[in-house]
Amino acid sequence: MPNNSRLKPYQMQIVSLFMVGSILLSGCATTPPPVELIAVSKAAVNDANLAGANELAPVQYKSAVEKMDGAEVAMAKKDFALAKQLAEQAQVDAKLAMAMARSAKAKKAADALQEDSRVLSQEIGRKTK
Repeated sequence: MPNNSRLKPYQMQIVSLFMVGSILLSGCATTPPPVELIAVSKAAVNDANLAGANELAPVQYKSAVEKMDGAEVAMAKKDFALAKQLAEQAQVDAKLAMAMARSAKAKKAADALQEDSRVLSQEIGRKTK
């Protein structure tokens, strides 16, 4: 009675091809650690803080910080796809917060300049009378 439990040579080749293909595809599917993106995003959050976003755009700044924290947790868990996504979102939120902070500062400076101009006009008006 022949032993039917053994694979024939061509069946072995097919099984081998499937195994190699599976290994190659799983290697391509993994996301590399977004180390550089994490560093750039951290810098963006820090820049937003230095621009005063924590006071002038607190909602956006807080969102950036929370997403950056989440990205770091995801990195520690080796969930690189999530870490990349959160780092990208943190960077966008940080840039928005920084832009809003700069805009608020510019508006404040413009308002002060307008007030100075108004006071100067009043002074000139009094001296000409």
